[in-house]
Amino acid sequence: MERVNPADPADPADSVQPVDPVRPAGPVDPGDPVPPPVGGVLWTVAGDIRALLMLPAALTMQVAHPAIGAGVDAHSVFRTDPWGRGERSLRSLQLWIYGGEEAAREGRRLRELHRTIQGTDAHGRRYHALTPAYYSWVHATGFPVYTWGLRLLARPLTEAQERQLYAEWLQVGRILGIHDRDMPPTIEEFWPYYRKVLAEELEATVVVRELLDPDQPVPAPDRGPLPLRLALRLLWPVLRRPFLRVRAFLTVGLMPPDAREAIGLEWTDAQERTLRRFARVVRVVVPVLPERLRYLPQARKAREAARRAKR
Repeated sequence: MERVNPADPADPADSVQPVDPVRPAGPVDPGDPVPPPVGGVLWTVAGDIRALLMLPAALTMQVAHPAIGAGVDAHSVFRTDPWGRGERSLRSLQLWIYGGEEAAREGRRLRELHRTIQGTDAHGRRYHALTPAYYSWVHATGFPVYTWGLRLLARPLTEAQERQLYAEWLQVGRILGIHDRDMPPTIEEFWPYYRKVLAEELEATVVVRELLDPDQPVPAPDRGPLPLRLALRLLWPVLRRPFLRVRAFLTVGLMPPDAREAIGLEWTDAQERTLRRFARVVRVVVPVLPERLRYLPQARKAREAARRAKR
C-alpha cells in the first residue's frame, strides 16, 4: 500500500497515514464539533466504494443489540423502503465526514429524529434510542468493522493509523452528539468495552435474522436511471434470492469474527476461503479504478474541493 501525502487527497484511498487531527474537511460554525481532517484515515477510506461492502456488517452488529433491534423493528422502514433507507443512511454518514459545516447540522437532525423512538424490546425491557449506551453502540460498531474490513479488502492499518482512526471516530461521535464520557476515550479502553457488549448484550434478534434471510420479500431496487430500474424490476424475481445470498455472505464475512461468534452466526472454512479469494480480487481491482468509479459522490466532491484549495 502506497503512503499518502496528507496534503494531496488525490492519492489512493487505500493509502493512509496520520495527519493533523484538528484540521476540518470544510468550514464549520464556531462552537460546532469539527469533521475528521482532510487526508486523515477516515476521510481517506470512508468514501471508497469498499466502504459499501463493510456497512451491512456494522448495521447487523447494531441491530444485534436487543434495544436497537427492537427500535429498528418497530420504527424503521427497512422492510418497506430498503433502498431509500439505505440511500439516506449513506448520505448521512458521508455528511459526517465530508459535509463541512453541514456535518454538525446533520448530527443535530439525527438526534432530533431519534427523540421519539422508544418502546419495549423482546425481553420486556424499556428502551429509548438516545439512551447513551444504545446510541453509542450504534456509532461504536463502525470502528471494529473498518479495522477488520480494511485488513481484508485493502491492507491492515498500522498501529498509528488504527489509533488515528479511533480518534477520528470519536470526532464523528461528537458530531452525532455523543458525549466523551459515553465512549471509551482511548483505543486501549475501547476493546474491553467492545468485548463486554459482545459477551453480555448481542444476540440474533428478529432484525438480524431478517437481514440475513435470502427468502425475505425485498422489493426491487427503485434508485438509479430509469432503464436500469425497469430492467431490475423485470429481472428481480430471478435476481432477488442470489443477491440476498451474496449480501448475507458479505455481511457475515466482513463482520469481525468475535462479533460473528457472539451473535451466533455460522461461518465455515469453505466460506472463509471464498471470502479470501473475493477480497484478493477487490484489492487488485479497486485501486486501479478511475476516481469516478472508485469514490462515492460526496467523497469525490470533497476530494476535488481539497485539490482546488491546495492549488
